[in-house]
Amino acid sequence: MVTFLAALVVIGLTVLAMSIGAIAQGRRLRGSCGGSGQDCSCSPLAARNCKLREQRSGGAH
Repeated sequence: MVTFLAALVVIGLTVLAMSIGAIAQGRRLRGSCGGSGQDCSCSPLAARNCKLREQRSGGAH
């Protein structure tokens, strides 16, 4: 039980550190498809939605 709790604390601290790092760097979260300036490499439906989104926004971010 002690090992489980220690592992849980370590994982929790790791997630907390990653969250603080993301906040400190000021990066925005983005999905795996359709990120700024990247081609879509996912399902055909998601790629089509990405292409439509790019057309609506003028193609450049």
